[in-house]
Amino acid sequence: MKEKNAKFQPQSSGLCPQCGGTGWERILEEGFEKVKRCKCYYEGRRKRLLTSARIPRRYLHCTLDQFDDNYIDRDKWPLDASKPQVNISMAKEAAQSFVRQYPNQSKGLLFMGPCGVGKTHLAVAIIRELIKKKGISCLFYDFRDLLKEIQASYNPQSQTSEISVLGPVLKTEVLLLDELGATKVTDWMRDTLTYIINSRYNENLITLITSNWMDDKRGDEETLEERIGTRLRSRLYEMCKVYEILGPDFRKKNAGFFS
Repeated sequence: MKEKNAKFQPQSSGLCPQCGGTGWERILEEGFEKVKRCKCYYEGRRKRLLTSARIPRRYLHCTLDQFDDNYIDRDKWPLDASKPQVNISMAKEAAQSFVRQYPNQSKGLLFMGPCGVGKTHLAVAIIRELIKKKGISCLFYDFRDLLKEIQASYNPQSQTSEISVLGPVLKTEVLLLDELGATKVTDWMRDTLTYIINSRYNENLITLITSNWMDDKRGDEETLEERIGTRLRSRLYEMCKVYEILGPDFRKKNAGFFS
């Protein structure tokens, strides 16, 4: 009876029946007993990576499969071949290709475009796929939140420190920086952001970026370069492949503004 109870103890206690919670599974190979990493180890690691990625709850559902690119009338969104413009279907294909080819890329992605074309959805879907399929450490940061956290780290009353905020941002394998340019940068912000971008560039780490600001002047709107500075925008040309996404506002579609 003791032997029988011991056999089923892992299952009754919630531990993996293959490895008993050790993360190592014993196997017999060519007459020799060996150990290998159990599937539960990789599943647990993926869950930890997803939790530590800081993806906001609003975007936890975002996947490439759920990205709807079938409803638009492409004739209403003509592309300028002289610019890095894509429609939302082409942007989705670029995201899928990035995941498929990772880590065989030398550049990240910069998704530009007006509000609601799916920039953040695609970028979040990429890091979710990288975590789920390839076990890659990824980190999501809203541009404004990142700057606020770094600023707070200078406060003597704060419970955080600059290195505790910057460390993961500098070292994570894939960083998603959302809404770049949402705040017009001060000299301090520009220096801090330049330090982050240059550090990741020097370490050959991939950075994904989304921005509502374009490279070309549009009416009274500022360009991305005017928002973040010439030097930093120049560095991003080296770090990221640019996709300017043209298409309708997903939010208006979902609110029933058009069918």
